[in-house]
Amino acid sequence: MSLAQLDAFLAHARSTPELAQRLQQPLALEDLLELAASEGFVLQESDVIAAQLREEERLSDEELQRRAGAEARRLRTFIRSEEHTSELQSRGLISYAVFC
Repeated sequence: MSLAQLDAFLAHARSTPELAQRLQQPLALEDLLELAASEGFVLQESDVIAAQLREEERLSDEELQRRAGAEARRLRTFIRSEEHTSELQSRGLISYAVFC
């Protein structure tokens, strides 16, 4: 629909403590869209992406670099974790059932 709907939803969330608390937790995009719909706001994936781009345009180069570094560290940790898990599985030290 539009960024206006997303902005209205976020303003509504700030005035609704339980909704604000829910948005403090990580949500999948689909869950966010469903949550907005349950509150009467029609959002689309493109609205969320446009809002992210709008927010990034407001950031300084320094802040963008800081965020990129933080994301790179997070991904590096995730990749190492996945590699370590695969190595342990290949050695038979972890069974698949642990991950189910």
